[in-house]
Amino acid sequence: MASTYENFSLRTTPEKFYIEACDDGSEDVLAVDRVSTEMTLTVRRDVPASAETRSICGLMGTVRLVAGTYLVVITKKKKVGDLLGHAVWKALDFDIISYKKTILHLTDNQMQDNKSFLSMINSVLHTDGFYFATDYDLTHTLQRLANTSPEFQEMSLLERADQRFVWNGHLLREFMTQPELHKFVFPVVHGFITMKSSCINGKVFEWAIVSRRSCFRAGVRYYIRGIDSEGHAANYVETEQIMQHSSAKASFVQTRGSIPFYWSQRPNLKYKPKPQISKTVNHLDGLQRHFDSQIIIYGRQVILNLINQKGSEKPLELAFDKMVTSLGNGMIKYVAFDFHKECSQMRWHRLELLLDMVSETQEDFGYFLVDADGKVLQNQEGTFRSNCMDCLDRTNVIQNLLARRSLQSQLQRMGVLHVNQQVEEQADFEKMYKNAWADNADACAKQYAGTGALKTDFTRTGKRTQWGLVMDGWNSMIRYYKNNFSDGFRQDSIDLFLGNYGVDEADWTTPLRDPKDWKFLTLPIIMVVAFSMCIICLLMAGDTWAETLAYVLFWGTASVVTAGVILFNGRDFVDAPKLVQKEKLD
Repeated sequence: MASTYENFSLRTTPEKFYIEACDDGSEDVLAVDRVSTEMTLTVRRDVPASAETRSICGLMGTVRLVAGTYLVVITKKKKVGDLLGHAVWKALDFDIISYKKTILHLTDNQMQDNKSFLSMINSVLHTDGFYFATDYDLTHTLQRLANTSPEFQEMSLLERADQRFVWNGHLLREFMTQPELHKFVFPVVHGFITMKSSCINGKVFEWAIVSRRSCFRAGVRYYIRGIDSEGHAANYVETEQIMQHSSAKASFVQTRGSIPFYWSQRPNLKYKPKPQISKTVNHLDGLQRHFDSQIIIYGRQVILNLINQKGSEKPLELAFDKMVTSLGNGMIKYVAFDFHKECSQMRWHRLELLLDMVSETQEDFGYFLVDADGKVLQNQEGTFRSNCMDCLDRTNVIQNLLARRSLQSQLQRMGVLHVNQQVEEQADFEKMYKNAWADNADACAKQYAGTGALKTDFTRTGKRTQWGLVMDGWNSMIRYYKNNFSDGFRQDSIDLFLGNYGVDEADWTTPLRDPKDWKFLTLPIIMVVAFSMCIICLLMAGDTWAETLAYVLFWGTASVVTAGVILFNGRDFVDAPKLVQKEKLD
């Protein structure tokens, strides 16, 4: 089985970095020249005794910024658990180390740009949810791993990884061409992983959720919607629920992703910007590419479209339905379910309507199952592809319910549950199950929208609560602020980290220094001054009532008019990305 080294020391000299493999019996050392950036394999005795030494947990790779190349290392990790006997780690802290010993050769502007780029890389690294394993391929589902050739099994973790989910792929580009160095690096996935040991009827089993976030068309909530020309959907996440009992293993896979045609929803200071469907591109071409790839990887597709069927979301639902019908592909089934309408006024029991609509299909799809001897008893024949607008809150509720139905069948087939028992009746396990799925919802939401998920009170408790509504309101307010005033920086950070934007050392100008339009500073100042004067006039009344009213009306009108102008030009006032190509966002 493919594996990499697990323990490392970083030894530093003015000329080179030496990454030393500290596993038992290993003499291998990766030498990195700090001037030429060349990487070579050497042995421990070639490392100078004077080298400064520190322990590291692994290599993320290298990144090129204005000041030159940087080495990105993992400095702290935490064990999440054992997945099928393999240790899975969560990366907690990182360090970005410059190859160059000084940045005095840079101009003041270049130093500032380099500082901004470093801040962006750090921003992504400290977005919670990076996981890795040194002797197991986290990028593939159990079913994909079971249906591979002997040649695939001999490949390194880096070579065989599903590139959709390798978040440090761009950072490892220098390593890809040198197979002898592959034992020093591993793919890092972004998303959520949890593993639990449970007991029902005295029978112990292991249970896990693995959510893999795609690095294709990755980004933040309002800036990245729909699909790109290759058919990659925004906020695409593959979620696999795994269970193991007495060496038998089962897995159930679902996917989520933005509505797969060309549409946008750019922030403009309004609470919910109106979605715009592009009128200049061939939607069916992109839709076909998306579903062709999904069918090749997963088999039959059932689309669960959970968006509103009225208001601003209605045109998207109508267009999606029409396009899927136009494809005429018997491998794709479209199911529309107006989540908010059906579940309004706390009628959460109506989610059973959707589950009943797809129950027969879920039985047909089945799940992946392997017996204790490693024999494949059945494959999962298709997946549910769920979406709402963000593919977060509504989507996670439905995925959790579908996964429970699959788990019910698996536990009964493996003899953990008796014939007439329901998994919901197992109080201890049910509490753990609901909390794990709510944690998955929070992780996916923080990575895309900047806050925890909404509706997690239902996921955690099985019912909607007043406190849950209050927390949803609070999270919605935080989302509004972040989506309008900090997500441009987050989007730039992701594009830089994934290589969608490349820094050129020879280029003396970067998009970071694009000047702001005059309206950006002038109008907010006028609005604040006018509003302040209005309040002052109310508190410090004039000689007559008429005089006070005149002042209040004047300054009040000035503040309202200015606010209206700001809202009308909303896109000029939000924090927009500076690095990415315009066509990616529109």
